[in-house]
Amino acid sequence: MPTTLRVDIERDRRAPSAAREALASLEGAVDADLIPGAKLLASELVTNSVKYGGSGPVTLSARSESPTHLRVEVIDQGSGFVPVARDKPKTDVGGWGLHLVESLADRWGVHEGSTHVWFEIAR
Repeated sequence: MPTTLRVDIERDRRAPSAAREALASLEGAVDADLIPGAKLLASELVTNSVKYGGSGPVTLSARSESPTHLRVEVIDQGSGFVPVARDKPKTDVGGWGLHLVESLADRWGVHEGSTHVWFEIAR
């Protein structure tokens, strides 16, 4: 049976923490090894939404068709963006969110013309 989660998160400095807490509620429903990575990647995407997205809440949703696979989506009301490869020096602070998603997720993407970003992790 699928496991689902959907929460609207206030756009403030506590938003990344709220995303991690929401994903922690999936413990026991999905493989425990998926939770830390999902929390890290979701908090990075939520941080981007708070910094660069439009007004209103950030929506976090997660769905698992099996305990070993998790899809997480972060949606805000921004005007959209095109993901680009990181071209800053490794010593620069900030700008690591999408790089982490690309490195750690099994699959990820952006719905074209939107700020609806998703990633999938599996065991």
